[in-house]
Amino acid sequence: MSAIVLNENLENGSTINLPEDFKEINPHNLYLYVKSYQAALRSNTASSKTRTEVSGGGKKPWAQKGRGGARAGSRRSPVFVGGGQIFGPKPNRNYNQKINKKQKALALKFALNEQAENNALMIVDSISVDSGKTKDAAAIVKKLNKRDVLIVKEMIDENTFRAFNNLQNVYVIEQNELNGYLIATFHAVVIEKAVWEKLVKES
Repeated sequence: MSAIVLNENLENGSTINLPEDFKEINPHNLYLYVKSYQAALRSNTASSKTRTEVSGGGKKPWAQKGRGGARAGSRRSPVFVGGGQIFGPKPNRNYNQKINKKQKALALKFALNEQAENNALMIVDSISVDSGKTKDAAAIVKKLNKRDVLIVKEMIDENTFRAFNNLQNVYVIEQNELNGYLIATFHAVVIEKAVWEKLVKES
């Protein structure tokens, strides 16, 4: 597999081959990472009240004996409407799923290889919008001719961030934010050359 190298006009120039070990990675690593990533995004705010937390229940509903029905000590019991919840959700649950650094790195490599297979992995010397205008950023995306694009910069400047921020089909990140989930989510990935060289060096 190879990545497409774009020239200054964001046109296809040449190609760069991906390291051979990118092709030998088991896709299960990406599955595990995506599962862990999405689990960590859960807000964990669901909460329900138990019988000790609902209001009311100070008086015994009816006499212990003599009415021919079951005994009842409080309206807060879960058997009554408006009573407490049995085994309901609480916000103290931990949804995090552990994944080690090696699997995280393998997931990133596999996702990059998948993009390369789809001719959607592109490398450019630098991509920036000095004017800070959204129309200039939109023109760049139009040249790439992709449904949505992930742009990976070595460092995001304020003007470039402002220009791309209003475009729904573009997401700009720095190299330390790059991960397998984001790579797999977008239909195309544009990486600055300096970032790409670090990725290959670390592989």
